[in-house]
Amino acid sequence: MTAPTPPVDEVVALTCELVRRPTHHPPAGQPPSAGGDELALCRHLAPLLAGRGADEVRVVETGRAVGGPGGYVWARWGTPTLLLNVHVDTVPANTGWTRDPWAATVEDGRVWGLGACDTKGAIAAILCALDRAPARDLAVLFSGDEERGTAAVHAFLASPAAGGLRHAIVCEPTSRRAGLRHRGVLAHAATIRGRGGHSSRADDMPAPIVTMARLAVALDQLGRDHRGRGPADMPGLCMNVASIEGGVAFNVVPDAATLSWSVRPAPGFDRAAWDRQVAALAASIDPAITIETRLDHAPFACGDEAWARRILDGAVDDFVGLDFWTEAALLQAAGIDAVVVGPGDIGQAHAPDESVSIADLRWAADGFTTALERHAQDPR
Repeated sequence: MTAPTPPVDEVVALTCELVRRPTHHPPAGQPPSAGGDELALCRHLAPLLAGRGADEVRVVETGRAVGGPGGYVWARWGTPTLLLNVHVDTVPANTGWTRDPWAATVEDGRVWGLGACDTKGAIAAILCALDRAPARDLAVLFSGDEERGTAAVHAFLASPAAGGLRHAIVCEPTSRRAGLRHRGVLAHAATIRGRGGHSSRADDMPAPIVTMARLAVALDQLGRDHRGRGPADMPGLCMNVASIEGGVAFNVVPDAATLSWSVRPAPGFDRAAWDRQVAALAASIDPAITIETRLDHAPFACGDEAWARRILDGAVDDFVGLDFWTEAALLQAAGIDAVVVGPGDIGQAHAPDESVSIADLRWAADGFTTALERHAQDPR
């Protein structure tokens, strides 16, 4: 039986409007034209921000790190010390959808659609909060390329508009909790080269895939050895041995093989010691193994927890650590103390039939209203 759906209000209508404007990255192996247009959504949002009394609104084109249209829309009220940041882009639609990902269906008390949870519902909630609360010394940044390359936030941080900011609320689905810290992400690839040739000579030739398999097993064990280490709320490294690539046919000895893996370290992670440990492990298997870093996102820890608790106390259920990475880490590294909060559950993000509850959208609009009111009273 279909559950009753609350009446459609502004936060629901805005979420649906945003979902219906595709901003997804292209699926793997496809050109940028196979993706959505986040810059077009930024241009759509600009008058909505201006209409809420912003002193200045800019749409900035940055492109996406992997190509295609991308950028951000930024608005300010007064001389901003607080930034509200939400990403406008989404991942490609996962396999297994039973609905049109961009139809924005309202049913069973939820909004269904790609980006409804991650994170267009948060954009809608902020727009609603701006209708209800005074915007004093505030900036809003709706930015692209979060899901793949972070080009937009890097461009913003390099601009004069980032000057003077002290604090930021970064929106991701946090299940009504506020994230004061979260894991980073490191992705690596190891490569070994051989000679390649006819498989009848395999006994006398290097076996690149076998060498990478040995390294894969060793890395997996290293990850298991770390499972009890680290902060109590973020133990272990989330070691993920992801793939071994190489070879063209069963009767051809590969001339090379590549192993890829990732870890998600907690704040306080000793990156230099880890790199040395992995390098020694690879060298013990074969000194010819080379290692490259393909992704390097540092962990995050809020530098001003007192501020985060003051502005969000009572508006969130708890203050916690998060297992997923966000662009709060980039803002914090730039000297802007950040906290992560937003409607929805991370389990819905990137999943087929993504959705967010209407109750969560309303909760977020109320919570952001509270944050804006408290900031207006004390915009330090």
